[in-house]
Amino acid sequence: MPPITHSFINFDVGEKAAVIIDPSVHSGQPHVSFHGRTGTVVGKQGKAFMVHLNIGKHGKDIIVGPEHLKKQGL
Repeated sequence: MPPITHSFINFDVGEKAAVIIDPSVHSGQPHVSFHGRTGTVVGKQGKAFMVHLNIGKHGKDIIVGPEHLKKQGL
């Protein structure tokens, strides 16, 4: 069981977040190829967050649950 506080983490639009997959939570889990990448939060969709990652020429927007994101300091 993950800590209950992982579900209550809130991100603001424009904030940096790292995708760190928590294997104990399957809902909202991104593809394993995004693990360890850092992106910018661009919005919220339900309880999940939309994160823009700079991958390839144009980048990717992925939808990730809050349990799989970690805040990044400046």
